[in-house]
Amino acid sequence: MLCGGRKFPKWGWIMTSLSNWQVPRSNCVTKTFSSSSAWMRRRTIQYLVLLFVGAVATHLYFFSSDGIDPSYIPDWLQEDETPEAVSKGRLLADAPKRNAVVAAFKHAWSAYERDAMGSDEYHPISHQGKNLSHTGGIGYTIVDAIDTMLLMDLKEEYSRAAEWVRTSLRFDRDGHSRCFNTFETTIRVLGGLLSAHHLTSDPMYLHHAVDLADRMLPAFDTTSGLPMTSIDLEQRKGIADVYISTAEATTLQLEFRDLAQLTGNEIYWHKAEKVMAVVEKARLPSNLAPISMSANDGTYLLSDIRLGSRGDSYYEYLLKQYLQTVRTEPVYLKMYEDAMQGIHDHLVHKTPKHKLTYLAELHPRGPNWQTTWDVEPKQDHLVCFLAGSLMLGATTAGALPNTKVSVPPQMSELTKAGRRDWETGVALLEGCMATHQTATGLSPEIAQFRPGPGSLPDRDWHIKGWRAGGSAPYDARYMLRPETIESLFLAWRLTGNPKYRAYAWGIFQGIELHARLPGGGYATVLDVDTVPTKLDDKQETFYLSETLKYLFLTFADEDVISLDEYVFNTEAHPLPIFRPSSIQPLFTL
Repeated sequence: MLCGGRKFPKWGWIMTSLSNWQVPRSNCVTKTFSSSSAWMRRRTIQYLVLLFVGAVATHLYFFSSDGIDPSYIPDWLQEDETPEAVSKGRLLADAPKRNAVVAAFKHAWSAYERDAMGSDEYHPISHQGKNLSHTGGIGYTIVDAIDTMLLMDLKEEYSRAAEWVRTSLRFDRDGHSRCFNTFETTIRVLGGLLSAHHLTSDPMYLHHAVDLADRMLPAFDTTSGLPMTSIDLEQRKGIADVYISTAEATTLQLEFRDLAQLTGNEIYWHKAEKVMAVVEKARLPSNLAPISMSANDGTYLLSDIRLGSRGDSYYEYLLKQYLQTVRTEPVYLKMYEDAMQGIHDHLVHKTPKHKLTYLAELHPRGPNWQTTWDVEPKQDHLVCFLAGSLMLGATTAGALPNTKVSVPPQMSELTKAGRRDWETGVALLEGCMATHQTATGLSPEIAQFRPGPGSLPDRDWHIKGWRAGGSAPYDARYMLRPETIESLFLAWRLTGNPKYRAYAWGIFQGIELHARLPGGGYATVLDVDTVPTKLDDKQETFYLSETLKYLFLTFADEDVISLDEYVFNTEAHPLPIFRPSSIQPLFTL
């Protein structure tokens, strides 16, 4: 409904008194849940029970020996947070919650450092590390986590990690097993090195970044210019394949462009930029991108259209490339605007009962597969990045010319498309939060937005293959993913609405209660709808790089990484916004 006093849905797992938060502004589109009196009474009882459980859990966490260690509160976190600062419009830190996130990072990192220092991956239940190469690691976990340590000002942890980079990081590793994925290596390792360099000015990181990028350049040596999926870093040779996922090809640009700006070497920029020209040439009438492309001729292959796996970050980087160079490249603005129109034309849907907003998938059908699809109401957790991205895009690409957008934005400051994107972003984030209405308060890997086997009467979605007491299907797991938390961070920064912090705190509590291992580390939850939980022996590197970083930034002062000065790559590594100096972009309208 249109609101001058906007009422948001109440989520039982959030231990907060903000369930009836009112936003006194107009021109915003929201939704409420229509429900029977009996349903409301039942849910109210559930809320009260969960409120009590959450309060007890929070008390135990903060006052246990494994909780916050006051001696590790960084110096800069002890800044004066006075009422005067609030009156100036600043978004201040929530110190206790921010420090709890820092403690969680320390719990995860110390276990890795104890059991697997230097290993690419960490298995916290078996206390073992694993490398992607038989001849050693390439810094997947360490480099991915370094800028989080820097932002949290964890001096001791950073010192040891930086020393490992200085003395042990090498990229001449055996790649014959096809284990070095071009995309993953770029976003985690190259992105991590560049971010660490920007935050410290230490030339060591830039030296390693150049070495890595030079070893990766042969991946772009294809007839189309699209990069090969895998790279042999030791032999400096791409491993040919017949196709590449669209997201993997189009989520390298922020990193290579940043390196070109730092070094003045235009080859990094132009290799990555050529990819975008190929994608633009292959554009479909819908302005949407199938998830597979031919590495030979750069055309789209018969494949699904979705904003989940293999498609997500293509859309993310359209906006961020435009923002990265101070909005000086209108080609990316045009591609972004067209893609958002395509999303609204074909993918945005609402559930019939509670009117939850979600993004469907399209499955190609028949000989005219490029324009004819079947719609499946299925949404990956990965899709939830788009909620915050739409809100960010609305206040930047969707702002009226020469307009400084307020916090929260006024709809009069945005274009028609900007208002549409803002409203969809807000609604999509609420839809994503609905998938956290589980036994653990954590969302599944994949949700089906229609009734089906295992559906609960109060939910507009279900987990495919789930049944009480049965074995957990893959879709039911929570892999410590960051996408919803990323959107909550952006929503908080762009609105100052405390409800978004409350949502983030609720998710953090779910992680602490169900994914935290007493002996150190965090693990994947195999079934978000069954308590007590069973865990899988994997602590993903993005938990350190993204999930905990976005949680930290949500509760930190807004001065910590300004959205006016940085863009985040898809692994949450902040890269500075810059005006291109000596390098002239070749891809234009």
